[in-house]
Amino acid sequence: MDAYEIVVGVDGSAGSRRGLEWAVLEAATRGGVVKAITAWHPVENGVSTPAELQRNAQELVEAEAAAHAREGVTITAEAVEGRPAQVLAKAACDANLLVIGSHGASRAWHQLVGSTAEEIIRLAQCPVVVVPVPHDQRT
Repeated sequence: MDAYEIVVGVDGSAGSRRGLEWAVLEAATRGGVVKAITAWHPVENGVSTPAELQRNAQELVEAEAAAHAREGVTITAEAVEGRPAQVLAKAACDANLLVIGSHGASRAWHQLVGSTAEEIIRLAQCPVVVVPVPHDQRT
């Protein structure tokens, strides 16, 4: 790995957008690259095929990456089949940093960062940054 690599989880939520924005700004200060990852999992609902789910996930992560593009920062976007925590931990195994966005604010840790974030923190082999919800947006 030559450049400082930041992996960030993207799922289309406001929290993941905050995480992606933070990751891009951090990469800009470090001369790094951002690897935006979304996880998808086939659902047997008879509505969407796995190929459609993968295509939709890839389109989502590419759109989010494009919306947060910044001159001087390379952002790659990838949709990976699997559970989010496992996908992100594996994608970040050689990264310098893993970034995720928090989805809410509560007194309980589990509710503050969410069960997926909690699992990511346990599985990650690199430092993890959890980007919180701004104070003025907390319930």
